[in-house]
Amino acid sequence: MSVHRFPIGQSVRLKSRQGLSPRAADTYRIIALLPVRDNSPQYRMRNDEVSQERVSQERDIEAYDIAPDIAAE
Repeated sequence: MSVHRFPIGQSVRLKSRQGLSPRAADTYRIIALLPVRDNSPQYRMRNDEVSQERVSQERDIEAYDIAPDIAAE
């Protein structure tokens, strides 16, 4: 049985944009953990900027760390 690697709230991006619309979002936030399909955990993801949601398998996404704002020195 596979275990989900990414928790709800994690920022992720797609490993490949091949075949996607140019208007498709670049980054997403995990909003739900879905059942395993073809031995790969699935996730429901959302991009709030363009109001897009999608379902992707774990093998198709990677963690994305959002850089913090640089504080004034």
